[in-house]
Amino acid sequence: MIRAFLIVLGLIGLVFAAIFMVKAKQFAPAPPMAFPPAAVTSAKADSQTWEQTVKATGTLSASRGVMVSSEVPGTVSEIFFESGQKVEKGDLLISLDDSTEQAQLRAAEASFQLAAVNLKRSKDLLGSRTISQSEFDSAEATASQASAQLEQIKSSIEKKRIVAPFSGTLGIRLVDIGEYISPGTAIASLQQLSPIYVDFSLPQKQLLSADTGYPLEVTIDSYPGASFRGEVEALNPDLDAATRTFRVRGILPNEDGKLRPGMFASVKVVQPEPMEIVAVPSTAIYYQAYGNSVFVIKPAEDGSGSVVEQRFVELGKTKGDFVAVLKGVEPGEEVATAGVFKLSNGRNVVVDNSKAIEASLNPQPDNA
Repeated sequence: MIRAFLIVLGLIGLVFAAIFMVKAKQFAPAPPMAFPPAAVTSAKADSQTWEQTVKATGTLSASRGVMVSSEVPGTVSEIFFESGQKVEKGDLLISLDDSTEQAQLRAAEASFQLAAVNLKRSKDLLGSRTISQSEFDSAEATASQASAQLEQIKSSIEKKRIVAPFSGTLGIRLVDIGEYISPGTAIASLQQLSPIYVDFSLPQKQLLSADTGYPLEVTIDSYPGASFRGEVEALNPDLDAATRTFRVRGILPNEDGKLRPGMFASVKVVQPEPMEIVAVPSTAIYYQAYGNSVFVIKPAEDGSGSVVEQRFVELGKTKGDFVAVLKGVEPGEEVATAGVFKLSNGRNVVVDNSKAIEASLNPQPDNA
């Protein structure tokens, strides 16, 4: 009896042991699953020669610009220009009524002629000792006074004719015929648009980045895709004490008159010495708050394909689709350029460049 009980108990124990082993196998942790290789595109880090440039924002201003006005009062009798007209230096713009001055001129001419005749007669009489030296001196002074008065009236008449002080383009006319104007009354703006200036400021740390003669490239949002070239003409010798910036003036040709004073401009100062850099496509950079990195593609140690090595990099300037890498990548190394957000250090990758988009230093829009 006891033997039968022990046999049954042993069988029950074997059943429970078998069940335990099956359940333990079911709940055992699964072996780690290997990620499949990630598909990426790639590019070689390339040694390139880039222009050294400094960027700034500026404002265009006329090389010469004034508000034309009158020196003397008077009534506008004639207008010889239209708003927006181009004029040459000395072109007559308006004339003021000078009828009073013309009458004064005729009287002054008569007085001068009489004084000149009296002076000649006095000179003859002085030679024959008919008059004294003091009488001759009086006649000479009268003639000089008459001459000065005549010139003064001629000058007053000349000032009634307002002319262009230099060649340029006139703005909107601000006076009308018959209008009485006072000295200083604005007649029209006159701007010389070619050449034209671009004024901008640079910070103190870039003091050596601009000098007279350095090339400039200027872009205006009014003319997308267009670039206007000029050069640095002058620099302020002192810095602004509040902003620690210094003023720079560039000069640009503007024969077609596209550039206008007051326009907002993006300015690039090109330095004469280029720099050698290592460049990678900007899509290769994995931007993160704690540091930017790239994934360098290398052969796997076990010969199973390719893996990536994550390297933190120090970045420089950008140009087109490229970014300069100052530290972290050597020329000729292959970096992943697409799908970097899904990569991690040591991840297996498969490179497929069949549909890769080629980076360019001068990218153009699709409809260009």
